[in-house]
Amino acid sequence: MMSTLNPSITPLNKIQITPKSLTNLKRTLIRCSATSSSKRYNITLLPGDGIGPEVVSVAKNVLTLAGSQQGIEFEFREMPVGGAALDLVGVPLPDETLSVAKQSDAILLGAIGGYKWDNNEKHLKPETGLLQLRAGLGVFANLRPATVLPQLVDSSTLKKEVAEGVDLMVVRELTGGIYFGQPRGFGKNEKGEEIGFNTEVYATYEIDRIARVAFETARKRRGKLCSVDKANVLEASMLWRKRVTMMASHYPDVELTHMYVDNAAMQLIRDPKQFDTIVTNNIFGDILSDEASMLTGSIGMLPSACLGESGPGLFEPIHGSAPDIAGQDKANPLATVLSVAMLLRYGLQEENAARTIENAVLETLNKGFRTGDIFSTGKKLLGCKEIGEEVMKSVGSQEKVSAVVC
Repeated sequence: MMSTLNPSITPLNKIQITPKSLTNLKRTLIRCSATSSSKRYNITLLPGDGIGPEVVSVAKNVLTLAGSQQGIEFEFREMPVGGAALDLVGVPLPDETLSVAKQSDAILLGAIGGYKWDNNEKHLKPETGLLQLRAGLGVFANLRPATVLPQLVDSSTLKKEVAEGVDLMVVRELTGGIYFGQPRGFGKNEKGEEIGFNTEVYATYEIDRIARVAFETARKRRGKLCSVDKANVLEASMLWRKRVTMMASHYPDVELTHMYVDNAAMQLIRDPKQFDTIVTNNIFGDILSDEASMLTGSIGMLPSACLGESGPGLFEPIHGSAPDIAGQDKANPLATVLSVAMLLRYGLQEENAARTIENAVLETLNKGFRTGDIFSTGKKLLGCKEIGEEVMKSVGSQEKVSAVVC
């Protein structure tokens, strides 16, 4: 029986560290190959908070093994972000973390946040670190697939005939819109009442570049793109629809439709199979992609990719840090494992290794192994580490040589 890989990266909670000593975090080279390595990539690991370290540990092992089968060697650097960084150095995104991330070939993020930091001021919240990370990396396009796997169709809260066969991709603009628009803040109105205000604003270049990603994504899928906006009310959406429509002339092979966001939210529940690729702004994409994730039965199964025009991509599961189950070996690591597959495909253009991981996840589910969030009668309940080991076995079974030497 193949043993689980155990790369010797020292966990952050075992390192005695001060703000000045962040630069002394040591690089750790992981070597495990069935063939001689012909390619090397630098990967930044950002385990984060809650269940983040657990799921990232599993995904890192899977990535290492799948890569070794393709002659790929990885160099990992583990850095703090979110609440872990706040506890360590007092800010949610240390300068050194962003610097290391920018220098890597791809970044794998676990999860951030937790009850512990809920009452912090905004600039000291873990979520602020994530927004700063996305902005610092320039990753403006968030790709979130929502696929109802045949093995998990009964886990969906929708009727089987509605959920079966759902396979869609939400392309969300990630660095503009109301989350970043200015002016924003607090003030008082003419009656002296306190008000809070935000600005939904998009420039043409921001719309054009996310539309281009969406059209290219739809072209590689089933050739259908639905642009979601609120153009009957919002000026920002009016410009959005105008620019997306103009961009369509460059993609005559892609069928473009438009839909208001309230209708899109309804249609995702009524008839989700009508969608192939959806493109929308930051706030609508945030909401709709989470809605779409629940079509599959569990957000513990869904990965995501955040891409920019240049530089490394950021890959992460869409679930949160789940502090209530952290450290209990109950987390589902499969979304993070599938995020690693997206890292290989979109970040490194290593399609064979990506498919190996995706096939291994499917094989693991076919064998009836489940974590608590996707468990059903007749299946075998496993913890985070155990299901990771089963995925590793499935990765290993696809290898063309007799053994892996570590």
